[in-house]
Amino acid sequence: MATLLLIVIYLCFIALGIPDSLFGAAWPAIYTDLHLPISYASIVALLVSCGTVFCSFVSGYVIAKLGTWRVTWISTILTALALLGFSFSNHFLWFCVLAIPLGVGAGSIDTALNNYVALHYNAMQMSFLHCFYGIGVSISPYLLSFFLAGSGGWRPGYRTMFAIQACIAILALVSYPLWRVHQKPSDGTAYPAEEQLPVVSPLKLLRMPRVRAACMTFVGSCSLEHICGVWGATYLVNSRGLAADAAARIVTLYYVGIALGRLLSGLFSSKLTPWQIIIGGECLSAAAIAVLIFQLVIPMPPIVDGIALFVIGIGNGAYFPNMIHLTPVNFGRELSQSVIGTQMGSAYLGIMVMPPLFGILAQNISTDLFAPILAVMLAIMAAATVRVRQLIRKDKN
Repeated sequence: MATLLLIVIYLCFIALGIPDSLFGAAWPAIYTDLHLPISYASIVALLVSCGTVFCSFVSGYVIAKLGTWRVTWISTILTALALLGFSFSNHFLWFCVLAIPLGVGAGSIDTALNNYVALHYNAMQMSFLHCFYGIGVSISPYLLSFFLAGSGGWRPGYRTMFAIQACIAILALVSYPLWRVHQKPSDGTAYPAEEQLPVVSPLKLLRMPRVRAACMTFVGSCSLEHICGVWGATYLVNSRGLAADAAARIVTLYYVGIALGRLLSGLFSSKLTPWQIIIGGECLSAAAIAVLIFQLVIPMPPIVDGIALFVIGIGNGAYFPNMIHLTPVNFGRELSQSVIGTQMGSAYLGIMVMPPLFGILAQNISTDLFAPILAVMLAIMAAATVRVRQLIRKDKN
């Protein structure tokens, strides 16, 4: 039963990943079809992030009230309906309206399942969880590229993603018997039972230097991830001269890199500590971003951009699950649910600010700023990582 529940959780994380990469890959076709300014993607991303930030910060209260199972299936249904609505939208206003339930659903399920797995499973299973997120974010732009290359356009692509999302939502709904089991299985292994953990407000948690530093690591990492996801295809179209369908296929390499990075993180978790994986990932991302910056001086074939994005995905992809898994270790089991919600809220604040900011810069200056902005986000993430480790050592001493 425990294994079946873990499979359901993994599939729900595929559903979490599907919407995250879809909009960025589809945007070059959407703004062309609806005759919109390129920077309007920032408005949609901002509204999605607003819903996500709100739900992340209040997730401790919501999970305590509804439980992880209800939060999971309700959130998945919300995101599925939002994708269906996007596919029928003929006016930019509808994209703005539907962005709210999309963000609310993503923020709720992300925090709920991250905390559940951090408490009840090991580092390998946490990395595999986020590997399935990587599968979700890889599936949507890849399948979308076929619709963009054909005569269907972006709308059938969105409807296909809705169908996948809806199936996962139904699976989450009917999985209730798995969540009800609170005893150990017959083989004696521990079964993850729902717990009632204390809820601490984000404002109180942010008074702790360790929490503030940890939150900044998520701001840097998630901002980098979503700038790549939202603007990677647009950068390839405008700065590198690719067609929209080719750009969507190349951006798929980035999401495959995320999935592979998390898979490798899980496989190496028995030989490397989470901190070693985190630092190694930062080094990989730094090398790949340096290649993108070098492209500004001496342009190379677009496949080089794809390889660089792929490596960024590997390096940054391993970061998130390992930092989440360390939360109960760094802050204690009782505070983990509230701290994870605060970390997720901070991450989405970064997502809410940085992709729209890049959109403004791309509109008014150039999409050539893509690589330098990624370098700034990596620097924030690396500096905050060093600070977290310093504070942890200080507190232990």
